[in-house]
Amino acid sequence: MGQGTWSWSVPDGLWEIAKPLIPPSKVRPQGGGTQDTPDETLFAAIVYVLVSDCSWRALPPCFGVSKSTVHRRFMIWSRAGVWGRLHEAVVHRLDDAGLIDVSRVVLDSAHVRAKEGANTQVRAPWTGANRVPRRTSCRTRTDCPWSSASPPQTSTTASR
Repeated sequence: MGQGTWSWSVPDGLWEIAKPLIPPSKVRPQGGGTQDTPDETLFAAIVYVLVSDCSWRALPPCFGVSKSTVHRRFMIWSRAGVWGRLHEAVVHRLDDAGLIDVSRVVLDSAHVRAKEGANTQVRAPWTGANRVPRRTSCRTRTDCPWSSASPPQTSTTASR
């Protein structure tokens, strides 16, 4: 791909590494539909979105593919593990060529200290039980001051 149509988007040799990792497209059993977009074009569009950090909607029309097709294929390839295998293949090739030094490796991770006894759940004071009845909870109750039902008849109100 480095010499081809998408050489401005995909680095030299990356397509040759990725090509055997990409699962074949599923053929519709009933036939028909539109012709399948070449994997090389979709790969270039995906690499463009990932490298340029643009949204899928901002994909330039020069790729000639719809944004939804590119995103759908990205999701299919992600579920198939293409990106992890591609990363491993690139690292192995760099290591075989002596272009990478793995004697010093840094792992990035989040570190949060777990305080002793912090696993007990304590309700925040504002999320505790509410002592004031909710308006919607007493619509049919007659003893509730916020009730929409009429109050019960008493001896003083019955004679009016």
